[in-house]
Amino acid sequence: MKQYLLSVWSIEGDPSPSPEEMDKIFKDVDAFNAEIQQSGEWVFAGGLHPVSTATVVRSRGGQVTTVDGPFAETKEQLGGFWVVKAADLDAALSLAARAAEACAGPVEVRPFQEEPEG
Repeated sequence: MKQYLLSVWSIEGDPSPSPEEMDKIFKDVDAFNAEIQQSGEWVFAGGLHPVSTATVVRSRGGQVTTVDGPFAETKEQLGGFWVVKAADLDAALSLAARAAEACAGPVEVRPFQEEPEG
C-alpha cells in the first residue's frame, strides 16, 4: 500500500468556528481517527499550533539563520495532517473526503515518493 499525506488547510483571517462547532469538529475527527486506526489505514496524524508559532531555519554555506514566522507569505496555512496507507489514489481520495467532512475544512491529498528498491 502507498502512503499519502492528507493535509488540512485553513485560511488566515477566516472567522474561527464557535466553541460548539469546534467541539463537534474535535468529536468528528476523533471518530474518523478511530475508524482509520481500526481499518489499518492510519500511519500517524497531528494538529499544528497556529502559524504564528513557526520558525524557519535556513542553512547556506555553513551559516544557519532562524526567522520567526512562516516560510510562505500566504493566507492559506497548514493546520494539521494525516499520513495514511491506501491501496491507490481513489482510496486516498475517499479517506480525504471523510477527513474533510470530519474537520470541516479542505484536505489536500499527496502521495509520498516511492523509496528506490535496493
